[in-house]
Amino acid sequence: MLEDLYAGSLADAASRQELVPISELEKLALSALEPIDACSLLASGENIQVIAEIKRASPSKGNLALIPDPAALATNYQQAGAGAISVLTEQRSFLGSLHDLDKVRGAVSVPVLRKDFIANEYQILEARAHGADIVLLIAAGLQTNVLVRLKAFVESLGMTAFIETHNEAEVELASSIGAKLVGINARDLTTFETDRDLFESLAQKLPTDSIKVAESAVRGVEDVANYAKAGADCVLVGEALVTGDATALIEAFRQIPKA
Repeated sequence: MLEDLYAGSLADAASRQELVPISELEKLALSALEPIDACSLLASGENIQVIAEIKRASPSKGNLALIPDPAALATNYQQAGAGAISVLTEQRSFLGSLHDLDKVRGAVSVPVLRKDFIANEYQILEARAHGADIVLLIAAGLQTNVLVRLKAFVESLGMTAFIETHNEAEVELASSIGAKLVGINARDLTTFETDRDLFESLAQKLPTDSIKVAESAVRGVEDVANYAKAGADCVLVGEALVTGDATALIEAFRQIPKA
């Protein structure tokens, strides 16, 4: 399934490239507002930071929420205390778009993450051109040399590379390439099964100066508290927010101290 998601995202990016050639996209990327230093913001404070996600659907859960106004939702997230906003731009399974990214970027002052199945420089230039400060790179979906190359390209544009992992080998890889923002995803993207104990088993293998993000399987305060005890600096939450009381949840999560 992960291979299919990448194939679809790359096909969609190729279609966009026919309309906006890379030379034009480079100009747009270089003329965009300067990226926000996401790491400094997400590392700050004594309590858990929240990366709140704009998420309409997923392959594992189907449709979650319509979200007709992503800017309004992102504004609510920020007002509730979210430290960053994640925007799913994959259109086939997650029903996202770069238009959503534009709307969110124009509405909030916190860092914005482009979350998609990024596998080439064109997609990274798109992220910068549309105002992203952070770009997701999934270790499970990229060859090591590609991951290293894309991380360097993200950083050359002033953005932060968010390296997502879900096993010990990927955590070790993230550490070896100097990743500063690292996610440990409780959901295995090859099977979509979740393991709530995975974060605790892997987090201590990351460098102490890395920002550790717990992803997936967040239903409520207890889950976030458990992640915090296991060493999380941040949680990335989507489904619980778009299907519940986002303001109350974010405010509650932000009261939880880091370990």
